[in-house]
Amino acid sequence: MTGPVAQVRRRRLPGLAAQLMLWIYAAIAFGPLVLVALGSFRSNADILQRPVGLPDSLDLGNYLRAWETASVSTYFTNSILVTVGAVALCVAVSATAAYALSRWRFPGRALLAAFFLSGLMIPAKLGLLPVFYMFQSMGLIDTRLGLILLYAASGVPFSIFVIMGFMRGLPTELEEAARLDGAGEGRLFVSVALPLMRPALAVVTVFQFAPTWNDFFYPLVLLRSSDRYTIPVGLTRFFGEFATDRAALFAGLVIALVPLALIFAFATRQIISGLTAGMSR
Repeated sequence: MTGPVAQVRRRRLPGLAAQLMLWIYAAIAFGPLVLVALGSFRSNADILQRPVGLPDSLDLGNYLRAWETASVSTYFTNSILVTVGAVALCVAVSATAAYALSRWRFPGRALLAAFFLSGLMIPAKLGLLPVFYMFQSMGLIDTRLGLILLYAASGVPFSIFVIMGFMRGLPTELEEAARLDGAGEGRLFVSVALPLMRPALAVVTVFQFAPTWNDFFYPLVLLRSSDRYTIPVGLTRFFGEFATDRAALFAGLVIALVPLALIFAFATRQIISGLTAGMSR
């Protein structure tokens, strides 16, 4: 078959093949998550008899048992405090620094920007030993504050890199108009720059939230008390104590995934606009 119809079909085939591959990948990626979510509503005996199956009813008893008996509530609260605190501090510092480095002209600006961005070339975990001794001398070992400061500092180089690249592509007319109206630098930053930064801030927030929430290494090394464990470390203890209670294990995993699912769901539009802003100019 030749003609316009055949040409349209030939053009659509690569797109259909790409969509099919994406759907297959999504099924492979989300399949285990769906099984875990379904298993969290099933009884332990039912899971042992039928590892794969649908729940007979939406029983929340597994979630209550994981939340109260297995101390998931403590681990979850610690993770929320550490992650939200670290991301908020990182975004606040990075937005301020990126705005100054991209808009102000002062001696040493390029050198200071290079200093911040050099942190992208050095894996943070290589400096664990000096960080450990520094935290020990400051009394920050086995504290949530220590983790917040460490995560915030680790995320600053990447965050400044993203926000600076975004700010350099934005026009300066609005800021110049605000200056003509008598706005100071503080008001200019809060009322003009921050709203313009929103897509970049969403990208930074998500890209810092996910690894901080899922990090296992730093809490394992820096925390000593079980009542300060974050959820990745707490779940390893949970797995040991409740190894035979698979329904409660599934419920604990679902609880750990909820914040990540929510933040990706609510920030997807801002993430896409932030990642594509540079390509659209």
